[in-house]
Amino acid sequence: MNSYRIGVDIGGTFTDLVMMDESTGELRLVKMASTPSDPSVGFLNTVERALRESRVAAADVTYNVHGTTVATNTLIEGKGARTALVATEGFRDVLEIARQIRPRLYDIFCEKPKPVIPRNRCYGVPERLDYAGQVLSSLDEGSVRDVARRMKEAAVESVAVCLLHSYVNPAHEKRVRDLLREELPGVFLSISSDLCPEMREYFRASTTAINAVVMPIVTRYLENLENRLTRLGVGVGLPPDDLCGRGHGLRRGQAGTGASDRIGTGGGGHRNSLPGRLGRHPRRHQFRHGGNHGQGRPGEGGTVKIAPHFEVGSEAVAESKGAGYPVRTPVVDLVEIGAGGGSIAWIDPGGALRVGPRSGGADPGPACYGQGQQEPCITDANLVLGRLNPDYFIGGEQKLDPELAEAAVRKLAVRLGLGMVETANGIIEIANANMIGAVRTISVQRGFDPRDFVLVAFGGAGPMHANGLARELGIPKVLIPMSPGVTLRPGIAGQRHQARLRPGFSSADRFTGPRASQPILLGMAERGREVLFSEGISEEDITFAHYLDMRYVGQGYELKIEIPNRDLTEGDIKNRERGVLPGA
Repeated sequence: MNSYRIGVDIGGTFTDLVMMDESTGELRLVKMASTPSDPSVGFLNTVERALRESRVAAADVTYNVHGTTVATNTLIEGKGARTALVATEGFRDVLEIARQIRPRLYDIFCEKPKPVIPRNRCYGVPERLDYAGQVLSSLDEGSVRDVARRMKEAAVESVAVCLLHSYVNPAHEKRVRDLLREELPGVFLSISSDLCPEMREYFRASTTAINAVVMPIVTRYLENLENRLTRLGVGVGLPPDDLCGRGHGLRRGQAGTGASDRIGTGGGGHRNSLPGRLGRHPRRHQFRHGGNHGQGRPGEGGTVKIAPHFEVGSEAVAESKGAGYPVRTPVVDLVEIGAGGGSIAWIDPGGALRVGPRSGGADPGPACYGQGQQEPCITDANLVLGRLNPDYFIGGEQKLDPELAEAAVRKLAVRLGLGMVETANGIIEIANANMIGAVRTISVQRGFDPRDFVLVAFGGAGPMHANGLARELGIPKVLIPMSPGVTLRPGIAGQRHQARLRPGFSSADRFTGPRASQPILLGMAERGREVLFSEGISEEDITFAHYLDMRYVGQGYELKIEIPNRDLTEGDIKNRERGVLPGA
């Protein structure tokens, strides 16, 4: 009996699926319109179609993974659960104080993002640990029960718990969790020492609070989806824990963005095939242009670059740090902008043409979809300029109406005093300029010369814009993969797990020897094996990489350094500069 792996990514405009036959490696790709009112409908539509066209029984699906915008949209739209925060007494304003940085440095009217949990639902409880986790003041359990009663009166659905220094000693947080379970049965609980056992109080509190806000919504969505999959006959559920447990649901398709690295480095490939050609270009910028957003990220040496945190909760997040809420969890390092095929062109109060971040999405979509959109989108501009075949959109499954696109662009042209073609070209040029800025953010601003890279364009609209971007950036070569609209999705069908972090601190001069870290590393590896075995991965297909966060004394940030995947020796740290080794 054959077994099949499925990956489904729900975007703002289209839902994409890749199904892989594990015995042959054969892929089937499906792209269908998303269903914003109920994203699970679009999910099931693609699954049913893939099974039907492949003549595969639902019971033969052995693994499925899912990327969705449900969590992100919950935050952007402010529709999260009614949530409360429990903090150490005197520190309940941690979300209000946030960070010193602001989205626009010289804008004196700039406002920080509104806290995801209002101050009147933030509570302090008497307790205190020192930096080493030693108890300075015991937890006042009576105060916790009193706070729980006040939460019940406030009709709280979810609670975030973030106490000082709990990443070193979680005892007080776990006791608070137990007390809240007694007092508030059925309420969702997010504990910072489980989610983000790392120093830096605000990052930990923000991560825990965001998880608490989206957890009820995402949990209900997943339960509904899994029930529907069960009725369809798919006997394997979605991988547990990661979506809400580590905040990964906040960035759709992160694993999928690694697909081109796998294409470029896995299995060799003929020198004239896409894998072979990518293998000859270890330095590459990967650019995705989807329905709602564009994404860019650097790739070098076939490795996926990982960032320690990201921001979520605002359409302006990609353009300036501090515009959203930080989530402290490892993610694929990329920059995202609000410029996709459905991004709407508009005129600002100063009379200038702008594009995005507002999008027509899947419903109503661009004007050419014929679903009532009156404002022109990037897809409309491409259609007016003859870059799209109106009879062969999505392989001929959807027809586009050129007259509706022209009417929408013409309305904007009249207001600008320009011709229709000039306006359409202006929309494309502005969209390209936004994307060029994103690529420069991940190249020039990080010390890389774009001219040393090859541009790999993904997404349904990526190839139409790739040459313009490459020309402006001086990138000499552009590679367009087969089926670029779903090329990212094979990465979703692959697996990469980020182990839970283990906190701990040691200075190099007090480091008792590299072998002191071995029990921790072995324990983390064993936990990783359990997770991978549960997903059907065999021992010979499992590899581990171990890292330490290192910094010099007095330095305010860490560098992640990979350590040998073997028993460490004294020589591994001999002659090393004196520093601090968190996690050692």
